[in-house]
Amino acid sequence: MKKVITPVLGLCLGLLIPGFVTVQAFAASTHDDLQDRIDAAKTVIDEIVNTPDNTIPFNILKQATCVAVIPSLKKGAFIVGAEYGQGVVTCRTGHGWSGPVFIRLAGGSFGFQIGGQATDLVLVAVNDHGFQDLLKSKFKLGGDVAASAAGIDLNGATVSQNVEDTGVYYGQSYGFRTVLHGDVAVPDGAEAFVRAVAHAFVDAKANN
Repeated sequence: MKKVITPVLGLCLGLLIPGFVTVQAFAASTHDDLQDRIDAAKTVIDEIVNTPDNTIPFNILKQATCVAVIPSLKKGAFIVGAEYGQGVVTCRTGHGWSGPVFIRLAGGSFGFQIGGQATDLVLVAVNDHGFQDLLKSKFKLGGDVAASAAGIDLNGATVSQNVEDTGVYYGQSYGFRTVLHGDVAVPDGAEAFVRAVAHAFVDAKANN
């Protein structure tokens, strides 16, 4: 299955993998739920690295300051005519990649290519502007961070911090800035995901 990445200013719209939508109730996340989300994000990164058709976006990944993965972005699961997704973000620091924080994405629209399916989505911040956006409690994709590719249009979609899930996963409240700057140790359960992102970044640098 072809994977698509389109570079934009600040953020890049990444890997699109159609799959079947699973509609679930909007409920508080448990630590196990969040671990499943991180594990799913690692799988998405692994699929990028292992794709055999030479469409791996090395030219984008090598510029990454942050990588956000939203496994199974859902169409119409919570809001009619809109998309809703839960994901995780890690950012590059002076001593490796940070522990993950949790985000929500809502809005945007799919074209006929995607239909009623779910999609794995990767957003890559490629400069400091994109990184600063991820440190905001909420920001809208559009203008400088417009993203559109392969039947998905995220213009007008909103990315917001999921403070509640981040607190549940770490067992205490940490600010996004604190975690993404690398001031909090990577939890054991997130090490595989962070290593996968780090390896993808190293591979991208080595291949360009």
